[in-house]
Amino acid sequence: MKIPQVSVFVSNRPGRLQAVCRALADAGINLLSLTLADSGEFGLIRLIVNEAEKAVEVLAKSGLSATVTDVVACPVADKVGGLADLLDVLGDLQIDYMYAYPSECKAGTNVMILRFSDTEKALAVLKEKNFKTLSTEEMLG
Repeated sequence: MKIPQVSVFVSNRPGRLQAVCRALADAGINLLSLTLADSGEFGLIRLIVNEAEKAVEVLAKSGLSATVTDVVACPVADKVGGLADLLDVLGDLQIDYMYAYPSECKAGTNVMILRFSDTEKALAVLKEKNFKTLSTEEMLG
């Protein structure tokens, strides 16, 4: 199952992350996961939220450029090698990962957010190998 991820492009200066988080909070949008990447003068904030389209609208009203892309949220066993087990399922098939970052569900489950070059192929393999993927609602607990 795919879930929507909001990507926000911001200038790399103090207060930008705060502005994004405040705009979402003031709009009643629940922030489930966040990662921030720096590329010199600009930054890229990736978010999993309970209402992706609303978040894009709210951020646009705040003067911020945001887009929605599909990612996959996979639970990871809380044990040595848990992530390796998940990645082994996809490794032999030459599916490219565009990026990945950790998150956690309200139920305390460890989760990896993954963006693939071929999401449909990755989902088919995960399903075939009985690896669960989560919806945004399941991440909320």
